[in-house]
Amino acid sequence: MSTARHPHEAPAVVKLGGSAVDDLDGAWWDDLARLGRQRPLVLVHGWSKPLKKLSARYREASAILRDRYGNQSRWTTPEVIDDIKTVSARLGDEVIQRLQQRGLQAERLLGSDGLLAAGEAERWWWQGKQLVELENLVGPVTGADPTLLKDLEPGRARLVTPLARNPSGREVNTDADRAAAALAGAVGAPDLVLVTDVTHLLIDGEPVREISAEAAAEFRDEGATGGMRKKLRAAGEALERDVERVVIGSAPVSDLLAAHTGTVITRT
Repeated sequence: MSTARHPHEAPAVVKLGGSAVDDLDGAWWDDLARLGRQRPLVLVHGWSKPLKKLSARYREASAILRDRYGNQSRWTTPEVIDDIKTVSARLGDEVIQRLQQRGLQAERLLGSDGLLAAGEAERWWWQGKQLVELENLVGPVTGADPTLLKDLEPGRARLVTPLARNPSGREVNTDADRAAAALAGAVGAPDLVLVTDVTHLLIDGEPVREISAEAAAEFRDEGATGGMRKKLRAAGEALERDVERVVIGSAPVSDLLAAHTGTVITRT
């Protein structure tokens, strides 16, 4: 359930793509820290690039499964969960250090420590030309409990690792964009910013500055691929949770919030 806040107290929820963190320069972090002194920050990070650096097996095609509906997911076992925690701890230390150097208080939270809930995983996955029943410790985010974020205030940042608990209480891997959408709705954020390595959503090769949720969903189902498809699904879920706007891009967060660049997705 959303929590109403005065506009100047409203948290800024920002998802940092795992492939983008290494490319964010000092000026980008300076801008985020300035924003964080004005508004509470909730950051959600990806970890795909650090995981691939950890072991060559995560770069192999067999590390990714495709379900009967065409959705892709990392094949996640308990050992993969452990590796996600290893790389996330390192990445989290780096992000927190950058924020603390700029005067913000910052701490890291595991989504699986009561913050994020996930649904049951799909059990049928393609292997070659056959659908095979496999246990895959993944699950779609179904909700976020903002209790652990109740003391948000300007000058403080929380960094969330997007692991969750499924209905049976098992720790599962979940999509970071969709986790950020659930958190944005739970803390009453007016905006969700998805920071990635592309400057805009592209449709027919042309950058899109603004698009409605309906048109974005249509493109998601008919033309989007890979990571952008997941981002557009997350955008729709955020707007359904009363977030007013979702912005996708690679610029400083203040520029994205001001719609100077990036793609803005709105309800209408």
